[in-house]
Amino acid sequence: MSTLEQPQSDAPDIDESEIAAYLQSNPDFFERHTSVLAKLRLPHTPGGSTVSLVERQVAMLRQDNIKLERKLRDLLDVARGNDQLAGKIHRLALLLMRADGPVEVVATLEEQLRLSFKADRAMLVLFREPDGLDSSRFLRVIGREADELAPFRTFLESGNARCGRIRDAQRRFLFGDGDVEIGSAALLPLGDGAQTGFLAVGSRDVDHFHPGKSIDFLARLGELVTCALED
Repeated sequence: MSTLEQPQSDAPDIDESEIAAYLQSNPDFFERHTSVLAKLRLPHTPGGSTVSLVERQVAMLRQDNIKLERKLRDLLDVARGNDQLAGKIHRLALLLMRADGPVEVVATLEEQLRLSFKADRAMLVLFREPDGLDSSRFLRVIGREADELAPFRTFLESGNARCGRIRDAQRRFLFGDGDVEIGSAALLPLGDGAQTGFLAVGSRDVDHFHPGKSIDFLARLGELVTCALED
């Protein structure tokens, strides 16, 4: 008994990646072959009706446009936030310039961080005690090599501003175990290599001071406070 053989196709195997590459390098292909374009139909949704290639392209362009609009809104929000922050830092600079002595400098800084910058908690850590100032809830004077500062050693050695969630040991040193749960914080070195101390600003929001946040304005705030304390 003879067996039936499948007929051999004379059509060559087609590499779809080559077709895709050709269409990408020849975007005017369908302009030159409008009859092919008119016959193309693509599924709109699984099991649904079909739409033309042009309709599909329009739909994709709309989706891309929505994404671009969303990115633009995000960029505008960031720009507005930066503009507002710049204004707050400018006003703080004016107030600190008018302050008479370290006592007024520290009092002004504490008030503005709370009222203007909306800090949930803040702590100014200095490695030397300014004249007329004692440690308080906002100000803590401590030696730079003190054991209590061990959780901040990497930050102090880097001398760079940092943002993000803070470790429990850092949070307890800065903010204690009060009724405000700090989710994130900014640490701002004061002086070259944090030789003067550092400023910590805490927020309940875990994402308020996220690691990807721009630290340019925060670094300027640290420089401003350093100059005010050293005058």
